[in-house]
Amino acid sequence: MKRTLLLLAVLALSVSIAGAQTQVKKENVAGITNFNHIETTVACAGAITTQSIPEIKKMGFASIINLRLPTEAGANIEAMQAEASRVGITYTNIPFNNAAMDPAAVDRFIQAITQRGSEPAFIHCAGGGRAATMWFVKRVLVDKWTTDRAMTEATALGMSSEAHKTFALNYIQNKK
Repeated sequence: MKRTLLLLAVLALSVSIAGAQTQVKKENVAGITNFNHIETTVACAGAITTQSIPEIKKMGFASIINLRLPTEAGANIEAMQAEASRVGITYTNIPFNNAAMDPAAVDRFIQAITQRGSEPAFIHCAGGGRAATMWFVKRVLVDKWTTDRAMTEATALGMSSEAHKTFALNYIQNKK
């Protein structure tokens, strides 16, 4: 009886740990807005500061993919690029405009995120919504997740804009 209970406890713990590994974890990190982390694969976040880049590197991320426009207040693309280079982390800027969402930006994102050595990736924009939207598309087209499963994850990551959802679903439909 004790052996059975112990086995059940270990099984329950294993299932709990396995389930936790695929959940979105929200964390507070100095210099990073809306930090959401999934396993060791990706983090989606909002605005970052140049001072947070060494911390992102220390967390084990191999790349930073910035979706902000150079014209956004506080974007500081050149300073971010220089700091990423200084600490030895790959940095890619793929401007993704909320007002004029361009499928070419998604194409560039898919290319960047699927390059060997890009993961774990730290994806960010100003608030986290564009980052979560791009990750949603990647989950469906590259990882072959169902739309519902990927939508649940992307919503937890911060994809709340109906315009982003519609754009992403249309993009996915056109690529299938």
